[in-house]
Amino acid sequence: MEEAKTELHKITRISENQGVPVLIVANKQDLRNSLSLSEIEKLLAVGELSSSTPWHLQPTCAIIGDGLKEGLEKLHDMIIKRRKMLRQQKKKR
Repeated sequence: MEEAKTELHKITRISENQGVPVLIVANKQDLRNSLSLSEIEKLLAVGELSSSTPWHLQPTCAIIGDGLKEGLEKLHDMIIKRRKMLRQQKKKR
């Protein structure tokens, strides 16, 4: 988890990635010993990501597909929202 945290923060700090939506997939949520979403959120320190970086933490079980569609829909919504914001910024210039 420490390596994932480091990479997540490194990637989101790159200037080209500022404001790019992030979907974090919390797989294997069907297992008894899986980390809770709040534990994952804390271990990845997602609260420390830039306020310009929208993110969503999606619980999933890839084997049966639980949560995958919902996660991708949320990512899609975040992308659409960002596109609208970028278009509005261009109009103001």
